[in-house]
Amino acid sequence: MSKINVNNTVDNSKFNSFHLLLVFFGFLILLADGYDLMVYGAVLPSLIDEWSITASTAGFIGSLTLVGGLLGNLIFGILGDKVGRKKTIISCVFSFSFFTVLCGFALGPVDFAVYRFIAGLALGGVMPIIVSLTSEYAPKSIRSMLVGVASTGFAVGGILVALIGSNIITNIGWQWMFYTGGFPLLIIPFLIKYLPDSLAFHIKNKENKKVRSILKKLDPSLQLTDEDVFEVDLPKKGVPLSELFKEKRTVSTLGFWVSTFMLLLMVYGLGTWLPQLMVEAGYALNSSLTFLLALNFGAMFGQVGGGLLADCNGSKKVLIGMFILGAISLTLFGLQFEAIMLYLLAGIAGSCTTGGQAVNNAYASRFYPVHAKSTGVGWALGIGRFGAIVGPSMGGLLLASNIPIYMNFIMFAIPGLLGAVAISFVQDKYSELALNKKIRTVS
Repeated sequence: MSKINVNNTVDNSKFNSFHLLLVFFGFLILLADGYDLMVYGAVLPSLIDEWSITASTAGFIGSLTLVGGLLGNLIFGILGDKVGRKKTIISCVFSFSFFTVLCGFALGPVDFAVYRFIAGLALGGVMPIIVSLTSEYAPKSIRSMLVGVASTGFAVGGILVALIGSNIITNIGWQWMFYTGGFPLLIIPFLIKYLPDSLAFHIKNKENKKVRSILKKLDPSLQLTDEDVFEVDLPKKGVPLSELFKEKRTVSTLGFWVSTFMLLLMVYGLGTWLPQLMVEAGYALNSSLTFLLALNFGAMFGQVGGGLLADCNGSKKVLIGMFILGAISLTLFGLQFEAIMLYLLAGIAGSCTTGGQAVNNAYASRFYPVHAKSTGVGWALGIGRFGAIVGPSMGGLLLASNIPIYMNFIMFAIPGLLGAVAISFVQDKYSELALNKKIRTVS
């Protein structure tokens, strides 16, 4: 009989078909997640025209989806611990796909809003579970990379919306954007058969046969017997919120909270309203969706490029620069430029907002000590979700106020400046890295 620590087995495993399939499923699910979340912005001009809804009502519906996401993050996170991540992921995929399809059958804004809210519950719940499951099974040496590859599915989903939106909406109707969003229903049988559950969940439930099967897939050279005992190292839970304010971290913690709020306000506000704003500015629907495409392409480049710049020049400097550049690009967006210049500005805005969020998360993770990293990043994102909820409603209220179109872009630029100010208050001298250097110097 041997005692086997499954964490060590996973950490030292070599990338193989098991990991590839897991990352592939994660990518597909998050692609669907991004598609179903971003599709509302693409169809919004059509909904306003067909149902004669006000901009403020449209903004409320957009925010309602994100309220569902906030609640779903909590509900499905608890459910994942209770019934397992596999069942929870499959439940989320079925729910957001089914209710996205129902949106295409909606007869008016009321039932449409109900379907979007319910879909939002599952959309908000699935991403953290996918990231967690991918991280749990990834070899230690390439863990961040594999999680990053799976996570890019979300941005690709947003790009897919913009790529197919103009043809589908123009030729066969906005409803088909939602029917298309039901494609993940087709992969559920494959998820049932091939998606693994958490090793920790299997060990907790004493399902040793399943543990042995998974470990053999991770490392075929393992010699396992029925008498082997499996153990798993679980992350410590319950780090109090007060830990984020200790050792002179109060100002920095508040800085991260405000910066995350502003970033997600801009990300989801622009994602919801950019096509409609461009329609209001006189562009055809096809052209307005091209701006959404540029925004999402910029987001992908920003996530990669922003991280590389931060590694070379420091997260704080790069993040302040991204905030300011994003604010400038949005301000210029309201001026009269050729379309090609506006596409470039949209790409820069996407790069600095969505890309800025990736840099912001990594910065917060490096700032806090090891035992408080998850709590620090989790609380910043929790506060930021309220910004995500505010963004679509803010855009609707601005459009309903009948102010000039350029003022709408300026109002979305202001959070960028506020975010730059907030992140400038983060005090790197109290970060984990700085304190560790100080300890080594003293010793």
